[in-house]
Amino acid sequence: MAEVIPIATNPAPVRSLPVPQTGAVRRSVGHWTDTRGRPLRDLRISVTDHCNFRCRYCMPKEKFSNPHAFLAHTELLTFEEILRIARIVVANGVEKLRLTGGEPLLRKGLEELVAELRRLRTPDGRDIDIALTTNASILHKKAQALRDAGLDRVTISLDALDEGIFQSFNDVGFPAAKVLDNIRLAADMGFRVKINTVVKRGVNESEIVRICEHFRHTGIIPRFIEYMDVGTSNGWRMTDVVPSAEVVGMIRAKWPVEPVGANYPGETASRWRYLDGAGEFGCISSVTQAFCGECSRARLSMDGRLYLCLFATEGYDIRTMLRGGATDFEIEQALGRIWSARDNHYSELRSLGLAPERAKIEMSYIGG
Repeated sequence: MAEVIPIATNPAPVRSLPVPQTGAVRRSVGHWTDTRGRPLRDLRISVTDHCNFRCRYCMPKEKFSNPHAFLAHTELLTFEEILRIARIVVANGVEKLRLTGGEPLLRKGLEELVAELRRLRTPDGRDIDIALTTNASILHKKAQALRDAGLDRVTISLDALDEGIFQSFNDVGFPAAKVLDNIRLAADMGFRVKINTVVKRGVNESEIVRICEHFRHTGIIPRFIEYMDVGTSNGWRMTDVVPSAEVVGMIRAKWPVEPVGANYPGETASRWRYLDGAGEFGCISSVTQAFCGECSRARLSMDGRLYLCLFATEGYDIRTMLRGGATDFEIEQALGRIWSARDNHYSELRSLGLAPERAKIEMSYIGG
């Protein structure tokens, strides 16, 4: 699975934390657990910081100008390095891997990584869950190769059906119609598809019911995400947030709905189904209904830093261990110590008005 990495310059400077050399490793029922008893079940892996969109809530043009100094390719983890980390965490209880970015489909040969990850099994022999988050702009070019490699779940960003609103969101003039074409393609090919819609007050709340109408009776699940204060470049304000309760109210005014239980422990979205059997939708409410208490996710950046929270400031430098001769056991112990010492609960603190004022890592760097 050799991968040619071209040479580039000017990596984006990011602060990192030293990897702990000592400390307890907490375990419970095959999982590493943190100080709040939360198991590590889900690793989100960013494969690139490049993206062909400039979404206002993630990579606004004024902060990510063209040309922007993206990381050099030599700074990115190779597929072999990603696979090595994945093997270690799966052996220690991780059951879900999500590939993200930036825009992950811009990483050449991504299907090769998917094929290798698909071979992994949990300690009791079960398949792991592998998913991809994408803006779907070039999904038609990669869909068959990814399906053949064993990918069966995709989450696609779609912030509006209205072309004016959608193109103002992505800020590069990319049409919603092409994303919708690729959503249909993915569904026709047998992918399980979810839609992510970031809702911002005064911008696209008028699209909520339209999006639901479009995807009713299709098996495709839209999920409405409260606009979050991820990173420091999106100019977040609490007044921009449309609470999930308001979103559900808009939908309920059109169709009778009822709540549905979670599919698995720590699921980020609350689930709702239409009483007429037309399917379901979800809401991700990290601002108004913090779910830190069940958060079982870590994030691996494209340059090998491990982040314990979407709102983190710094990550732990695992790449130096990978390239410095550390054994799998040494890396396993380091990852176990990092997670075991975890106490992150930023969204809970925000809801109490106690969140610290600090620079946070950008979402484009560690994925959503």
